[in-house]
Amino acid sequence: MKFLKQFLIILAISLIGEILKSILPFPIPSSIYGMVILFISLLTGIIKLEQVKDAGKFLIEIMPVMFIPAGVGLMTSWGTLKPVIIPVSLITVIAIFTVMGATGTVSQFIIRKSKKEAQ
Repeated sequence: MKFLKQFLIILAISLIGEILKSILPFPIPSSIYGMVILFISLLTGIIKLEQVKDAGKFLIEIMPVMFIPAGVGLMTSWGTLKPVIIPVSLITVIAIFTVMGATGTVSQFIIRKSKKEAQ
């Protein structure tokens, strides 16, 4: 029963995100609206972490399974992807290293700032 309640909370927030997507004229996916709403709700205490923690852990654990349909879709679209595989691969590698560098830089900045504040 606990899992059902937690999943219903997450689904309700996802539904709110879908409604916002249909109402607002911005090109933002409904999942982003939902994540922002959940984040703000957790920060403000409207939703307690214990109310969604177990369902969230479960969803993270099964996340790799969710990529299987996307992988199959890529395999069935090989004819379309074949001519652009080199540019797409190059862009993907550059994006990965850019994100890793930016994440590392921001993390180091935050760690250094928190160490200075602790002293």
